[in-house]
Amino acid sequence: MKTKLNQIIDILDRDGLDDALIALGQAQGHEKEMRLYAVWSARQVQHLMKDKRSIAALDVAERYANGLATDKELAAAVDAAWAASDAASAAWAAWSAAGSAVWAAAGNAVAAASAARAAAGSAAGSAARAAQEKRLSEVCAEIDAAIEQQN
Repeated sequence: MKTKLNQIIDILDRDGLDDALIALGQAQGHEKEMRLYAVWSARQVQHLMKDKRSIAALDVAERYANGLATDKELAAAVDAAWAASDAASAAWAAWSAAGSAVWAAAGNAVAAASAARAAAGSAAGSAARAAQEKRLSEVCAEIDAAIEQQN
C-alpha cells in the first residue's frame, strides 16, 4: 500500500517539483520534516540574502521546527526579516519555512527555486531545482521508512 509520501514521490517523478509541492501541501502530518525541508530550500539561496535579519529569521525558523524556539520568537524574527528593506524575498522564504502549514514548505521551495534561477541563470537554476527535487524525495523516503519501522 502506498503512503501519501510515496504518492508525492510518484508525482515528483511523473509531473515535477511544482506539482509535488502542491500535493505535499495537502498531506497531513510530518510538519517538522516539511518545515525543515523548507528551511533547507531557503538556505540554498541564503547567499542572496543581503540583510542579516533574514538569515536570523531562517535560523529561528529552523530552531522553531526543532522545537527550540517559541511562537513569539518566530513572529519577532519574521517581523524583523520583513523590515529588511532589501530582503522581501528572503523574508517570504523565512516566513514560509516557519509557517504552521505544509503549504509554507511548498511556497518556500517554489520561491527558492525561482530566486535561484533568476540570480544564477538557467543552468544554476536547473541544478538548484534538481537538488530540491532530490532532497524532497529523500525527505519523503526517510519519513516513509520511519513509518514502516513503527509498524
